[in-house]
Amino acid sequence: MSSRSIGILLLVGGVTLLVGGYIASQSTSESIRSFFGFRFGKETMWYIIGGLAACVSGIFVLKGR
Repeated sequence: MSSRSIGILLLVGGVTLLVGGYIASQSTSESIRSFFGFRFGKETMWYIIGGLAACVSGIFVLKGR
C-alpha cells in the first residue's frame, strides 16, 4: 500500500474512533458518572485518545508524502 492510502485509512479510522467516543460520552452511564463529578470512563477516554492519535498520525503521513 502506498503511504497516501495508509494516511487516509488512519485519518478515517481516527475520525470513526472520535465519533464513537462522542457517542459513548452521551450514554446514560456517562451522564450519571458526570453527575457525580467524574469526567469520562476508561473506555470512552481510550476511544478519544486513540482517535486523536490516529488522526494526527494520518495527517503526518499525508503531509510527509
